[in-house]
Amino acid sequence: MISKNSPLPIYYQLEQGIKEMIEKGQLKPGEMIPSERELAETYDISRMTVRQAINNLVNDGYLVRKRGKGTFVAATKIEQPLKGLTSFSEDMRARGMEPGTNVLDFNIVPASTSLAQLLDVREGADLYEIRRVRLADGLPMALETSYIPCSLVPALTREIVSGSVYEFIEKNAGLSIRSAVQVLEASVARKMEAELLQVKEGAPVLLMLRRSYLDNGRPLEVVKSVYRGDRYKFTIEMERAK
Repeated sequence: MISKNSPLPIYYQLEQGIKEMIEKGQLKPGEMIPSERELAETYDISRMTVRQAINNLVNDGYLVRKRGKGTFVAATKIEQPLKGLTSFSEDMRARGMEPGTNVLDFNIVPASTSLAQLLDVREGADLYEIRRVRLADGLPMALETSYIPCSLVPALTREIVSGSVYEFIEKNAGLSIRSAVQVLEASVARKMEAELLQVKEGAPVLLMLRRSYLDNGRPLEVVKSVYRGDRYKFTIEMERAK
């Protein structure tokens, strides 16, 4: 793993070696890696060099430190392709994981000026405001805040939004969801987000803003989602323009 004659920095060689072991499954999620002292002795390098490699792997989401216990391989990130419009529940089931939801709030609120414009309703119109923590196999993955015009789905209830809203809308409300526009940004977890997602305040998160449309072109939903940066990643396929 380490060649002291290589032009590559030793910390980088160690970092890449551990990363390769994780990617090949030689180090598995939840497994504790050797201590800094053990790694330093094994490769005859300084603990400062080891610490730099470990810090980089922690920052990149490959490893996670647990105070008083050691450093462990992080859970595998869920990969979400940025093509096709699917619900969170559909995504998780497609990966063999059990989706779940903790409903934090389910209220009816008047549409603000900005939400009225985004949802093509009059200012002050009734909107469902839905705040949920989305789970995969019982672990928090994302914090969602959604707004849906009450006039489109008058039968929506707190019990219904504890499951898949998209599934209910298409199977029970007689509506067809056609498309969505979403924007992704890098961000950091604020205090409340960190508590709900079970990460440290200031931890990296992915912020997604989505507006969904019905097949008649009418806006259905505006949703802001905060995804754990250590558990989620998005991929996109691109072709060079001709």
